Parts: sequence; C-alpha cells; structure tokens
Amino acid sequence: MKLLEDRIREEGVVKEGGVLKVDRFLNHQMDVGLFREMAKEWKRRFADAGVNKILTIEASGIGIACIAAEEFGCRVVFAKKTQGKNLDGELYTTQITSFTKGRVFDVIVAKKFLGPEDRVLIIDDFLANGCALEGLISIVRESGATLVGCGIAIEKGFQEGGKKIRAMGVRLESLAIVESMSSDGITFRE
Repeated sequence: MKLLEDRIREEGVVKEGGVLKVDRFLNHQMDVGLFREMAKEWKRRFADAGVNKILTIEASGIGIACIAAEEFGCRVVFAKKTQGKNLDGELYTTQITSFTKGRVFDVIVAKKFLGPEDRVLIIDDFLANGCALEGLISIVRESGATLVGCGIAIEKGFQEGGKKIRAMGVRLESLAIVESMSSDGITFRE
C-alpha cells in the first residue's frame, strides 16, 4: 500500500536492533485518516471472507482494529496482557514473546467473546518474529472460531514471522512489507 509505504519512508526511524519506529503516525500518535485507508484496503482484500469479528492484542493494535471493524461492520475483541479484577468467567490464555519489549506476556481473551459462530480476522500493527500472531491464532483455533486471515500494517520481511505464519497455511495480508532497513533508508517488497 503506497500511502503507508510513503509515510514509513517520510516519518519512520530505523533504530538499532531491527526496530522501526513509527510512533509519529501508527502506534503512539495515531493518524486515523491513514487507519481508515488501511481499513478500506483490508476490507477490499478480505471482502469475500465473511468477517464478523476482529481480534487484536493490546495496545498498539486496538486503534487500527477499531477503524477496521467500522469498515467490516463488526466488533473488536482485544487480547489483554494482564488479568484485571473485571475480567471474569472462563478464559483463553496463551503466552507470547514481544519483539520490541523483549519479554514474555500472558495474553487473555474471555471465552464469551469468541466461539464457533465467529469468522475472525486478526489485525495488528507489526509482524516481526510472529510470536504475537501465533498466540492469537492459537486462541482462535481453541475457541472453535474460523480464522479467515491476518491483516498486518507493517511486516518485517527480513524476519521469520511472515514466513512462519504463511507456512501454517494462514492467509496473511500485510499492507507494507519492509525488505530491508538501515540508517541509509528502507526498501519494500514489490
């Protein structure tokens, strides 16, 4: 998606350790107009999938998922990284390792929000090593829901996550795939 690639080139900052900082428009300060265009593109790509629920993980995926849910006319469920006092009933749980945070999180979804009647599209901001997506996929499968695919804003094509998820037979639609990045610039997969 050229619009997203252009924003990454203009405002993204490459940091040491394979980190692409896009906090000016994607995951700290959010450009809702850009999110709307991304949502329209996912709607175009998944138009035939019968999506009736979007699943994401807190926190950076929530804003993008909400705008996408508007486009699909469905609800959003987000996997929580902590179990608060207001989370009750039976739960789906899994563990994920965050690439940017460098730590393991338990992620939790209340069972009452995912079930066999759901056709789930997972939406997230980044795909690096694939651990977060693998965790969300396992929750969808455990729930008996149908996973229709994953929509990712930015995939780091030089890391293993995309390859791993596609090898699982999961439909993966990334709007921008970074082929390489350095302080000299960013290149995208055609």
